[in-house]
Amino acid sequence: MKILIINCGSSSIKYLLYDEEFRTLAKGLVARIGETNSYLNHQARGEDLRIQLPVHSHRDGFNLIVRYFLDKNHGVLEDISEILAVGHRAVHGGDFFIESVLIDEHVIDKLEEYIPLAPLHNPPNIAGIREAMQILPNIPHVAVFDTAFHQTMPKKSHLYALPYKYYETGKIRRYGFHGTSCRFVCQKTASLLGMSLERLKMIICHLGNGVSIAAVSGGKSIDTSMGFTPLEGLIMGTRCGNIDAGVIFFLHRQLGLSIDSIDNLLNKESGLLGISGISNDLREITEKAELADERCQLALEMFAYSIKKYIGAYSAALGGLDALVFTAGIGENSSIMRTMICEGMEFWGIELDEKRNSEVVGIQGTISKPGSKISVLVVPTNEEHMIALDTVRVAGLSSKIYHVSFQNNNDCKSNY
Repeated sequence: MKILIINCGSSSIKYLLYDEEFRTLAKGLVARIGETNSYLNHQARGEDLRIQLPVHSHRDGFNLIVRYFLDKNHGVLEDISEILAVGHRAVHGGDFFIESVLIDEHVIDKLEEYIPLAPLHNPPNIAGIREAMQILPNIPHVAVFDTAFHQTMPKKSHLYALPYKYYETGKIRRYGFHGTSCRFVCQKTASLLGMSLERLKMIICHLGNGVSIAAVSGGKSIDTSMGFTPLEGLIMGTRCGNIDAGVIFFLHRQLGLSIDSIDNLLNKESGLLGISGISNDLREITEKAELADERCQLALEMFAYSIKKYIGAYSAALGGLDALVFTAGIGENSSIMRTMICEGMEFWGIELDEKRNSEVVGIQGTISKPGSKISVLVVPTNEEHMIALDTVRVAGLSSKIYHVSFQNNNDCKSNY
């Protein structure tokens, strides 16, 4: 009785296999599909295997995964029929999918309809779904959407001040991302605080290479920093975040950059990388800043300042704040960045315990002082766990095999 979780990219397949007690049996990555240097990284039975071999297509990738699930020396299954359901990470469900759904042809058709909204993500998601359903037929396949959590945002926060017709005809609006992570963190935070989720007002800082902040009231998103695309909002590893839209016209008309070049500039050459001139990795930037590199120090300051502004704005939007939560690679691991973000916010009711902050690295824990009006927590995210929960629920398996709790789940640590 196993649940398989799939995250399919344009040239990769990430996978994780859970048993009936939500223990990880196997996980891994098929990478560089269609390239000459493709490989499988497979972790099971305490071993971490890396095997370089030709993987020409996603179908080849799925067959390879199944082969290693059943492998006599490295496998974890006696028969593939032990897998009862498959959960698929789906990036963009537009404003149609407000929750996770059982996949059928209608769902796939809608995913194809939303390809213009996520041209880099939806096509490989669809390809992964089709191939997985071919290899594992006659069991439920469930789509879990990154955008679904943020569909509770009211129009006043999800619309742009463009002519209204472009929302009606082009679906141009703020969608938000990292929703699956936010849902897990919301429920875990309520459990850690011993409070009802319906009573909590929290701000979730999902700080990784991609960065977003969400304002959550009663378990529902009321605003989030990422918008029509993941480019909007905060400074990120290589994305610029919020800029004056007029900069785009200036780059094109005055500096002669093509639209494609500007797209690449804003998404892949900006952010921490663009400011520091060294790296998009906060660890490397922090090391250089400690050696008095001025641009790296500036990158840290700009990053923290952009987050601090959103915390203030979202606290006002929520009408108060119970918890500030840090998650994802930077949020979970960089005590220095958490200090920089919270510094000077004592007047707001945020009082960081520096000793606890330095100790809570890559693990969950409260890092605010006991008397702090606002609780500050680190909560490692676990999107796979959330996808599995939804898969079990939507597939109708929960009463049969799972007793699920957020009390003790802390088996997933994010990378920078």
